[in-house]
Amino acid sequence: MTRPLSEAAREKLLGVSTATLTTQLFKRGLRNTFVQGARPLNPNAPAMVGPAYTLRYIPAREDIDTLDVFADRTHPQRKAVEDIPPGAVLVMDCRGDASVASAGSILVTRMMIRGAAGVVSDGGLRDSPEIAKLPFPAYCQGGSAPTNLIKHHAVDLNVPIGCGGVPVFPGDICVGDGEGVVVIPAGIAEEVAFDAAEQDLFETFVTERVRAGQSTFGLYPPDADSKKAFEDWRARRKA
Repeated sequence: MTRPLSEAAREKLLGVSTATLTTQLFKRGLRNTFVQGARPLNPNAPAMVGPAYTLRYIPAREDIDTLDVFADRTHPQRKAVEDIPPGAVLVMDCRGDASVASAGSILVTRMMIRGAAGVVSDGGLRDSPEIAKLPFPAYCQGGSAPTNLIKHHAVDLNVPIGCGGVPVFPGDICVGDGEGVVVIPAGIAEEVAFDAAEQDLFETFVTERVRAGQSTFGLYPPDADSKKAFEDWRARRKA
């Protein structure tokens, strides 16, 4: 089994951007890690870090996807809301179809109260104005009022899925910021967290230099002089 993400690594991931993380994953040969179309409903919500807890939808069928199914306590969508572990992120495979909702404000609020870390859908979310007011990370293509039953049949929990074109395996680490969501394979999440924090620190140094008028040539990527300047800058910060 994959070792759980350490609290130190989690804190690092909370402080780095998804842009930095995609670069770190690209260095490791992983190109398809950013969930396409999933944008934060509340740009002021806290950053999101947590292991994926997945829900898979297939196309709905009219004779079985009726409002009565929600009374079934084993219904995968409703069961996900009550079973998702604290600190986990519900990631939903809606086949990229945002014409109906994949969940709504009551279910999202329930997950928030239960301690989930966030929700990610490559479809829509209903009651989106209410969800946008919550201090809770929620990512989707946008608001969509129609119930999920019109287009989606909830079929599986905690199985490998695709979300926004990205493969997501249960336990993969999902990181969300104001730009979107990155999925990090669980086995490399620890090292990626610390390397990303180092990259982020270096880019803070670069940004300071650029704002002061320095050219990016020799700075980004750094030559020997810039590498030394960065180490001197780091030492001064520590002091």
